[in-house]
Amino acid sequence: MPSQGRSSTGASSASASRLQDAWLHRGLLACLLWPLSRLYGAIFALRGWLYRLGWLRAERVPVPVIVVGNVIAGGAGKTPVVMAVVRHLQARGLQVGVVSRGYGRSTDDCREVLAESDPRDVGDEPALIRHATGAPVFVARRRIEAARALLDQHPATQVIVSDDGLQHLALARDIEICVFDDRGIGNGWLLPAGLLREPWPRRCDLVLHSGQKPAFSGGYTATRSLAQDAVGSDGKRFPLETLAGKPLIALAAIARPEGFFEMLRARGLTLAETIALPDHHDFDAWQRPSGSEYTLLCTEKDAVKLWRKAPDALAVPLCFEPAPEFFAALDAKLSSPDGYQAA
Repeated sequence: MPSQGRSSTGASSASASRLQDAWLHRGLLACLLWPLSRLYGAIFALRGWLYRLGWLRAERVPVPVIVVGNVIAGGAGKTPVVMAVVRHLQARGLQVGVVSRGYGRSTDDCREVLAESDPRDVGDEPALIRHATGAPVFVARRRIEAARALLDQHPATQVIVSDDGLQHLALARDIEICVFDDRGIGNGWLLPAGLLREPWPRRCDLVLHSGQKPAFSGGYTATRSLAQDAVGSDGKRFPLETLAGKPLIALAAIARPEGFFEMLRARGLTLAETIALPDHHDFDAWQRPSGSEYTLLCTEKDAVKLWRKAPDALAVPLCFEPAPEFFAALDAKLSSPDGYQAA
């Protein structure tokens, strides 16, 4: 039986947490890694130079492409932004498709994410996007292949949203949305000495802060909160207020699991145990803690995989809402005569 307030985490997750902490300050570990960050920066700059010279070529599709990505490692809340953008465009009456690499999947081909797809085959985030929005989603190592397959199977698609891929220059894009969380740019150094995947500042169309408070000025903000209800694998809803005072275990296999746990506690829930697992964990070898009287809570992203092993687990969705000004700016760029060029 879980002990009150216990937290469990894997060794790999703990190591990742130490590295994340080092990325926020220019301490000893970051300084030791700094020479490697210079090499990383040189390789990144060379790659960009090859694209600018035309030795490497960005390929375009005949509909606007919106890339939602970030310049920092460790996850910044891109997937909630993707879903919010897709829903907004759908509300405008547009036919929207989504492409993704499908990080963490066991397959390596180009394929459509269907309602019955195994998340292990398509990736947990693409499976969640398909489930939450109903939009057609395709995954491929090269996003240009996913975009072409999507348009071939769904020719009425008017806009493509790329989940991640800010650094995937092979797919030409028309609008770039760069997402930051509360960490901002960390210590300002490139990987592996810092958070940055590429130098910042860099040109992009829209900056969106996904955290509780922006780490730097500029860009648009969003509100985030947990949904009023938890959701079972059968679709049944359970108001969070009815779970207060009950024995609960919370599990998260996301970039920053403690954020999910804190949000649950802020809603008045007492967590007997918290289980933090590595991002994109597959749950194949995962064993549920003993104690059948404990209700298991998880994130919506984890639920698409966890329900195979724990069908009684309850998913607590995240309500993520960018400011209206963000959507107004996005609409303006998408509607601009110069907003995109058809192939």
